[in-house]
Amino acid sequence: MSDTPQVRMRPLPRLIFASRWLQLPLYMGLILAQAVYVFHFWVELVHLIEAAFGNQTALATLVEGLGYKGTALLGTDGKTVLGYAPIRHLTETIIMLVVLGLIDVVMISNLLIMVIVGGYETFVSRMDLEGHPDQPEWLSHVNASVLKVKLGTAIIGISSIHLLKSFINAANYDEKTLLWQTVIHVAFLLSAMAIAASDRILGSGHKPDH
Repeated sequence: MSDTPQVRMRPLPRLIFASRWLQLPLYMGLILAQAVYVFHFWVELVHLIEAAFGNQTALATLVEGLGYKGTALLGTDGKTVLGYAPIRHLTETIIMLVVLGLIDVVMISNLLIMVIVGGYETFVSRMDLEGHPDQPEWLSHVNASVLKVKLGTAIIGISSIHLLKSFINAANYDEKTLLWQTVIHVAFLLSAMAIAASDRILGSGHKPDH
């Protein structure tokens, strides 16, 4: 079998095609962002473990980061909030909010991996992972359309985690904030559905008739 002859490109098209490597520093930057998320994950996890063993400083750090408040102290009229009772120990709600935050970090990290690996494979250069035991299943048929749908799905998952955290901690949010978070989540959902539908329509339009 003869090798496929190499097409000799003219200088200008060669320069334009080589410009795709300008994206490499962007993907390297995302890898550094991934490292920051790994560090943040372990800091939050260590604080949670320390708070579980009664470390008040770690507990205060978690509560402050979550924006969580204790039981409201009302005035004599029963309506005016004078302050909030200090939180002395971990509660189920605090643990749940911290765990959801950790899941959120993991989902964002998964999104970063999809952007880094899928984007590099699609727009920069092939990784030659065929036959590799750790090759992601979705990478074998990735293209710009598939990547858009997967990113949209990942964003919906991240938005769902944020919305769930807000509902669990609803006492510390006003109704307007919760309403807008719900509206934004629905907008993400409709956008992803529209992208998937348009890709399916365009894809079926390019399929050859049997």
